[in-house]
Amino acid sequence: MTRGFYLAAAAAAALSLAACGKKDAEEANVATPAVNAAQDATAAVVGQTSAATLGANTIQGYVSNAAEGDMYEIEAAKIAQAKSGNADVKALAKMIQADHTAASNAFKPLATAAGQTLPTKLDERRQGLLDNLNTTPAVQFDKVYLTQQVAAHEEAVTLHRGYADGGEDAGLKGHAAKVLPKIEAHLRKAQELAQKMGAAN
Repeated sequence: MTRGFYLAAAAAAALSLAACGKKDAEEANVATPAVNAAQDATAAVVGQTSAATLGANTIQGYVSNAAEGDMYEIEAAKIAQAKSGNADVKALAKMIQADHTAASNAFKPLATAAGQTLPTKLDERRQGLLDNLNTTPAVQFDKVYLTQQVAAHEEAVTLHRGYADGGEDAGLKGHAAKVLPKIEAHLRKAQELAQKMGAAN
C-alpha cells in the first residue's frame, strides 16, 4: 500500500476521533471551539492528501473533489456574508461565491461529457466544516472562516494543478488550468486577511 493511503487512513481516523469528541461535548451542552478547531485541522490534512493522490490522478477523484469543493466554497461564502461583521471578509466571501458558482456551472457539462456522475451533496468532511462555521460564535467567526479558506484553497490548488498537469481527460484538464489562477488569487487574499487577524496559516 502507498504512503498516501496510510496518511489518508491516519487522518481519517483522527477526523473520526475529533467528531466523537465534538459529539460528546455537544451532549454535555458546552462550547466546543477547541474541538471544532481540531476537526477543521484534521479535515485539512485529509483534504490535502486526497487532492494530491486520487483527486489529481483519476477522473472520478478529480470530479468528485472539484464538484464538492465548489459546493463547500459557495455555502461557506453564504454563511460568511451572513455572519461576518468585517467588510474585507464579506468581500472575499462574495468573490469566492461568484467565482466558484461560475466554475461549477462551467464544470458540470465537462464532467458529464467525461462520463462522470456529479455528487449531489457534500461528504461528511466538508459538511463538518460548514457545521463548525454555523456554530462558531460571532467573535471568533472571521478567524475560523479564514483558517478554513486557506486550507480549502491550498487543497484546491493541489487538486487543480495536479489534474491540469497529469489528468487524462482533455476537457477537465482545460477546466483545471482555467480555474487555477482564480483559486490562487482567493488563497493569497485569504492568507493576507488571516495574517492580519492572527488566524492559523
